[in-house]
Amino acid sequence: MSLAVLNVVGLTPRMLSHMPRLRAVADHGFTARLGTVLPAVTCSAQSTLLTGEMPARHGIVGNGWYDRDMGEVAFWRQHNKLVGGEKIWQAARRHRPGLTVANICWWYAMGADVDITVTPRPVYHYDGRKSPDCYTYPPELRDELTAELGPFPLFHYWGPKAGIASTRWIVEATRRIIDRSAPDLTLVYLPHLDYDLQRYGPESPQARAAARDLDAALVPLLGDLAARGTTVVALSEYGITQVRRPVDINRALRREGLLHVFTQQGMEYLDPWTSRAFATPDHQIAHVYVPDPADLPQVREVLGKLDGVDQVLDRAGQAEFGLDHPRSGELVAVADPDSWFTYYYWLDDDRAPDFARGVDIHRKPGYDPAELFFDPADRLVMARAALALAKLKLGIRGTMSVIPTDPSCVRGSHGRLPDDPQDGPVLLCSDPAPAREHYHATEVKELLLAFLAG
Repeated sequence: MSLAVLNVVGLTPRMLSHMPRLRAVADHGFTARLGTVLPAVTCSAQSTLLTGEMPARHGIVGNGWYDRDMGEVAFWRQHNKLVGGEKIWQAARRHRPGLTVANICWWYAMGADVDITVTPRPVYHYDGRKSPDCYTYPPELRDELTAELGPFPLFHYWGPKAGIASTRWIVEATRRIIDRSAPDLTLVYLPHLDYDLQRYGPESPQARAAARDLDAALVPLLGDLAARGTTVVALSEYGITQVRRPVDINRALRREGLLHVFTQQGMEYLDPWTSRAFATPDHQIAHVYVPDPADLPQVREVLGKLDGVDQVLDRAGQAEFGLDHPRSGELVAVADPDSWFTYYYWLDDDRAPDFARGVDIHRKPGYDPAELFFDPADRLVMARAALALAKLKLGIRGTMSVIPTDPSCVRGSHGRLPDDPQDGPVLLCSDPAPAREHYHATEVKELLLAFLAG
């Protein structure tokens, strides 16, 4: 038998009510609530779904963390060896040798021992330019998909123009891979709900429109899977909830003299090597690194007094949530339900680093949802963006400084455990046999293995 696992990012019972085609997957199967992990973010949740382990075991404590050995904050790395634990395909092959697997845009795809891989991977030119592209295995698959579908639409996958085009590309790539290679297990990442739900919030008209657009884009893929008799599991990593308050956690630490910066060409950069405390914000979670245990009481006091902070977890508190891993901060801050953490550490926008106003997911020491917006305060922002894009297409190096440093535009976030099941992840399955009202993310691996075992 064959199995397809559709990772529909941001899918909740509320969003599912606007998606009749996807709901139909469970017409003869079942729908269940899906418990997630802390932090409820992409990399941590996906790693739990594929290994059956909590972050304390698989080590993916967020979308990024501070690498103490390298002395660097590293977000959105891609090597599969970062993920500890046995992956689902490795477990399945013990009982089903020769099982074939396609990973289409799930994270940590590079270097995974699967048969087919497709993952976003820009061309990083030596002069600083970045061109849209993808990495595939086998390598020739990249040329085939690009010839038929065009280059991977990187600027529609993340950034101010992120939208349905990237999901449609992934859907069509998946259809071709299934048609030509018929993998036993196909993992598909579908990002569209992530965008307007963060931009405008899940209660907005734009969010409902995004759900309808994604539902329509799934029709041909769902038809192909049904025609092949493929079992379909559709699930999500987290639910996005309405927020109103950005919390400048690093600025609070800096004002207390705990976070240090260094300056180059008038721009301030985070100095993790001398800071007594700094955070790597990740939506509604922030790992806070405190090298000297003597500083822990002061740091905890600063965080505890900060508006928008719900909890401050020490190692014992992290253990209660399965988050006590060496990569975690000495403290972990959890935001209030209506709040989220910025990565900003400068106190004057004139001193901000140049990457603050661009899309730069690897150099920012934390997640930045403002990258989903063109700066609304800049009347010429669209003209400057068009000019920068034209230069890029001509091979001319330049910056695209179009992202706001006022984060008040963000209306949706995630990361903390959901307070209402209607705002939490959901799981749909086309087969009724293992029907239950609730699964936890750690139980998904065993559910999928049961299907793969036939």
